[in-house]
Amino acid sequence: MSAEHVAARLIDDYAHGGPDIAADELWALEAHLEVCRDCRARLSAAVAARAPAVTALVDTVWTGLEPRLAATAGLPRRRRRPAWLSAWLTPTTVPWLAMVMSVTLLALLLDLAGPGTGYGSGPGEVPLLLLLAPVLPVLGVAASWSRGLDPAYELTVSTPRAGLPLVLRRTASVLAVVVPVLLAGGRLTGTTAAQWLLPCLALTSATLALGAVIGVTRAAVALVTLWAAVVLAPALATSRTPLVLHTHGLPVWGLILALATGVVIARRGAYAELGAHR
Repeated sequence: MSAEHVAARLIDDYAHGGPDIAADELWALEAHLEVCRDCRARLSAAVAARAPAVTALVDTVWTGLEPRLAATAGLPRRRRRPAWLSAWLTPTTVPWLAMVMSVTLLALLLDLAGPGTGYGSGPGEVPLLLLLAPVLPVLGVAASWSRGLDPAYELTVSTPRAGLPLVLRRTASVLAVVVPVLLAGGRLTGTTAAQWLLPCLALTSATLALGAVIGVTRAAVALVTLWAAVVLAPALATSRTPLVLHTHGLPVWGLILALATGVVIARRGAYAELGAHR
């Protein structure tokens, strides 16, 4: 494919269903067709000439739809969301982020209540906000790419731009909202960002890395469950800060972050498949 237009061979192969087109070429071809009117016209001509059955099917469908479209043309149109918004958010992102913010606020209030509540930052107590901060963004990441929570899921993942860039944009939108709130809460409770920020980023990247194998939502649920069993529950039972949240454990979290990021980059092609995001 040239920098401006698709090669005639690719157009012909695509008109036949594209069985011999490599996955990366297919992705690039469909992305180009989205923005190039001339190549879409060439594809239409190729389909009409080489796949008349497809042309006949499209004409039949259009014949059935045209009267209905004409009947609804005069109805007031619903306000559409900007096209760029779906690349960063899903319709359910806002309620889920509100839920994450509510959990953060509740943890902050329990910490500020001080001794006598079982939480707080008094002697022998571990801030609840510190225990939750590393996994709160993971919940938002799970919601931002969930088949059950996104009504436009099938349409979104079928586009040629629905690979790793879309996953990273939605992850960044979650972190951009959650991390500043956690930073503010950490200042109020005396929790240093160094204790939870690197584990937070490491768990988020690990969610994406594991998501390339079992799906982002399943990976998030698995990691949150593991965190609750191994870190959260023992810390609440003993009122001691877990070793994984001590500052001397930061190099380990840095290594996890680097390894998970490497896995995400190495398996970036997996995020273009529908099953990788369940």
